[in-house]
Parts: sequence; C-alpha cells; structure tokens
Amino acid sequence: MSSDKWINYCDDKKVVSAESAISQIKGGDRVFIGTGCGEPQHLIQAMVNDESIQDITIYQMLSSTLAQFVEDDSFLKRFSIKLFFISRPLRQAAFDGKIDYIPAYLSQIPELFKSQRIGLDVALIQVSPPDEFGYCSLGVSVDITRAGLESAKLVIAQVNPRMPKTWGDSFVHTDDIDFFVPHEESLVEGLSGMQDNEVSRRIGHFISQLVSDGATLQIGFGQLPYVILKYLDGKKDLGIHTQLITDGFLPLFEKNVITNKKKTFLPGRVVASLCMGSENIYRYVDNNPMFYFCSSDFVNDPTEIARNDNLISISSALEVDITGQVCTDSVGYLFYSGIGDQVDFIRGSAMSKGGFSIIALPSTAQNGTVSRIVSHLSEGAGVATTRGDVNFVVTEYGIAELQGKGIYQRVIELAQIAHPKFRDSLIKEAKKHRYIFGDQLPPSSDDLIFLENYKSVLELKNRRIVEFRPMLPSDEFSSRNFYYSLQEKTIFYRFFYKKKIFSHKMMQKQWSTVDYRRNMSILGLVQKGGHKEIMAIGTYAEVEEHIAEVAFVVREDLQGFGIASYLLGVLEEIAKENNYTKFTASVLRGNVAMIHIFKKQYPSLETSFVGGSEIEFIMDFTDASKHEDR
Repeated sequence: MSSDKWINYCDDKKVVSAESAISQIKGGDRVFIGTGCGEPQHLIQAMVNDESIQDITIYQMLSSTLAQFVEDDSFLKRFSIKLFFISRPLRQAAFDGKIDYIPAYLSQIPELFKSQRIGLDVALIQVSPPDEFGYCSLGVSVDITRAGLESAKLVIAQVNPRMPKTWGDSFVHTDDIDFFVPHEESLVEGLSGMQDNEVSRRIGHFISQLVSDGATLQIGFGQLPYVILKYLDGKKDLGIHTQLITDGFLPLFEKNVITNKKKTFLPGRVVASLCMGSENIYRYVDNNPMFYFCSSDFVNDPTEIARNDNLISISSALEVDITGQVCTDSVGYLFYSGIGDQVDFIRGSAMSKGGFSIIALPSTAQNGTVSRIVSHLSEGAGVATTRGDVNFVVTEYGIAELQGKGIYQRVIELAQIAHPKFRDSLIKEAKKHRYIFGDQLPPSSDDLIFLENYKSVLELKNRRIVEFRPMLPSDEFSSRNFYYSLQEKTIFYRFFYKKKIFSHKMMQKQWSTVDYRRNMSILGLVQKGGHKEIMAIGTYAEVEEHIAEVAFVVREDLQGFGIASYLLGVLEEIAKENNYTKFTASVLRGNVAMIHIFKKQYPSLETSFVGGSEIEFIMDFTDASKHEDR
C-alpha cells in the first residue's frame, strides 16, 4: 500500500501527530522503546520535548537516540533509563552512573514483560506502512519489541515508509496499535567502526579452520565477529541462525556462501531477530523471503537453537581468565555492554548435534599494554559465561580448546594463545594459584604464526582424513595418551627399549626442546567424535650443523597408509627452510617398514651398522624422491 493510501485505511482517530500521541503518556509511566536501528527517533524526540512529561522510566535495548540527552541534567531529572544492553553511544553514561543496566539473557527478556515482572504502560515502536490487510511490519527490530508492544497498555507506532518489511513473525495488525504517527526519516545506522587489521585477519584465519562447509552460524554482538565474517568467504553452503544481521553478512550472501541449504531447522531461511547496519543491509532484507525474523524468546531459546545440527556460535569477550571464565559485560566495575545472546547460543550450540562455540578476542587491549587473557578476572568483572560452558577460545595467536579439560590443561592452552609478552607472567601466576605443576615451563615467547605454513591435510586410501600440525605445549596430555595407546613392539621400535612410563617431566622436556627451527615435532591427528586425537608423531632434532636426526611413530591401525612417508617429506621441507641438508636416523634391524620408507625416499642413502641390532642412515636431501602426495 502506498504511503498516501494507508492513512485512509486506518481509523482517522488513530492517525495523529507525534505531539498528540505523546501527550497520552502520564507521569510515572513505564515506557518501552523499540530496539537499536528500529527505534522511533521522531517519537523519542517528541517525548523528550514535552516538558509536562515527568518521572518516566524507559526500558530499551541498544539505545542510540537517548545519547543525545543523557548529558542534560534536566532530562535525567525527568527520565530514568534502564537498558538490557549498553550500546556504544550510551557507554560513557553507564560509566558515569546515569543509566541503570539490567543483566538478563536475551531469550528471557520477553517473558519479563509478558509476566509483568517488568510492567509496561506505553510502547513506542516503529513500523512499515500497513498492507491492504492491515498488517504493519516491525522490520529490523522484532527481538524484544514484539513482547514489549504486546505487554504495554498503550502502543504508539511511528509509521515510516523507509522501514523494511521483513518476513517471519514481524507483523502487527493495525487493530493492535493505538496511535499511528506518520513520519519518514532515515533509520539509525549502526555497527560501522572497527577497521580490518592484522589482528582481525589472523583471528579470522584461525576461525575459518574451525568452521566447516554446511555449518550453521551464529554471530554475536560486537565489531570483531562481523569483521571476521569476510574470512569465511571460501566456505560453502553456510546457514544462519543468529540474533543480529549486519552488513558483514552481505558479501557472503552476494557470493552465495550463505545458502541455508544444509540447515536442519528452517532450511533455506536466515533466522534472525534484529538487523543493524547501513541502508545497504536494510534494502537487502526488505521483503526478502530468505529472512525469517522472530522474537528473541524464539531465536535465542537454546532448545530451538539446538534444532540446528552443526550450529557454531561465534562471539566475543572483554577478557578470559586462565581457567576459562568469560567476562563480556563489564570492565571491572564499569558496565560496558551486556550479557546479550552469548550464553543462550553457547548453551544451544553445546546441545546441537556436531555444534560448538567459539569465543574470539584480541590478545591485548589498550594498545597492547593489557592482556585480555588474564590470571583472574578484573575486580568487579562479571562472569557472563562460566568455565563449564566454554569450548574454543581464539586470539590472533591461535586456538585454545577447553572443553573436557582440567585447569592444568586450560592454563597451558590459554597461555599459548596469549600475547607472547604476557605468557611467562601468566604461568607464574598459575603456579601461585596452584593451577599447574611447579616445574611447568612457559610456552615460547615467540610469535609462532609462521607455524600455520606447516599445517597440511592428507586423505588416506581408505578416505580417512589426517591433519598435520606442529606440536604445542598444550599437547602434553594427548601425547602421553598417544604413547600409552601404542603396542609394546611399536614403543620398542621407537625408543629401542621397552619404555613403560611417559611422565609429565618427559613430555614437558620433549616439547620444551621444540623451537620449531632446530628442533621440530609434527603431529598427525584424526577426528574421533567431537575432538581430534593424535595418531602419529614425527620429529627432527639437530645433531650437528646442517644435519638433523629424524624419527617417527604411527599408531598400529594406521600403519601402511603412507603416513610416515608423508611426515618424512613434511619434515624435510621444514628442515630445508632452516638450512639443513641431511637427515640421519637410527633404526632397529627388525623395523623393516621404516627401513623401506627411508630407502624408498632416499635411494642413495649412506648405511652403517651400530652394534648388532641398529642401522644408521645418512640421507642427503638432494637424493630425495619426489612424491605427488606432498
């Protein structure tokens, strides 16, 4: 229906000016305002301008327009602001104690209204013009807005032809609106700000390793998660079930990366609750049947989220302590943002078949002077996500996997993805807290991003996939489990005696000598359930200038698939980068398979016999055979 005709369709008494509609607000009323970029700016201005309105309590999430008034003492005498999430424009006001923050899970806010736990007298909303059937659309703000208008005694709607008409549970009939205020204006634009930089590029690189084709994604509030989206443009058939849609999604829509074909819940549809961004994203969602906008008590309900198989939740944090506790809503005692959708989606992803969650954050704040991976949360900081809920944590220095791991392992996982200059102090603090062994060595203080070049994948002839990467300090426990899983004969061939114990001291010594240049260890890993387990380890260690000793061990069920040969080639390439020209190896005479591998790879290798049972090989890289599988 055109902007000229819809007014004739409505009851004349309902179509009024902003001043007339606002005059219905009485002193002491509790007023709900629509969320974020869907907020009715014209109505807010009219309410503030009416000086007869006094002692009003405002409830809102993601406020923008109110930021224009919070520095005015006369405004604060008339209005009390209560926010479920502190947006950037209101952050300083929150720090100054000028607004009140209500901690709540997004999925539960609508019920606070419906149950009258938070009573509402008036709802100020913004809608699209009604269609020929009398239905307006809440457009870019369905979230808690639907529950707000349904729970309020009086509903005043700003009718804006620029408000997109969105599909889903976004429609409101004119019978359910008390007053219509026609006013055209541009929607608030939001979430433009964070520049792409080296930190976000590296975080995006690591997250892309965790996201598989066909996964369904949730992207949490914050600038970082949306900058990261561009690094998923090589994926296929992604789906979306998320609270918030922004411009960050546009390139993935346009490149057909997001198809929603593989979703197991509402396939073919982007499920969302809110849209914030530029005019570009508003026009994209306008009347687009691919989008299914619903209220937060549906979109953020963990049981509904879990109906999506392979649901990956990606959100951010202000700081994470070395046990895995996550703070998202405060900087010390200063309330900074809100709980938002993080906990809902982390728990929903945990219940999803094949799903998991990722907390992504830069390793430092305040221009690199403060670590975001901390020994303990700042005094006054709130725990939004408990240590029991956290799965993956990602910084620009790598991936920490915490689920199912004890405090000791969590400390090592998180210390190795902290900024290098803070790693040693984190280990010292962990020792002080009795979280780790007293003799624990800190992770390398080097920036090991170059190790990404040493990751590779091999598909075996039985179609099984093996991933290869350098060993890290956090691999201590899984390495011990690997060695204990091997048969006695395999252990004997690797260590030349019947080694029975693989102690913490031994394993720590092994990785502590790995400097990734003179000494290198590469792991082979296979998927088992929801995690990866080690099935092969290949190492080289310098014995003299330009010469390194090489050794391998492969789990028995995967021997004979070419894994040792592949590892040998990988180690050779790394060794050559570090100016080595030869490998040496000691092999027991009975280890026929390993002897065959060395001779096949280096046909002219030098052979000598040591005692009665060992053979020593010297292998020149210029003699190496080339194989297409490397």
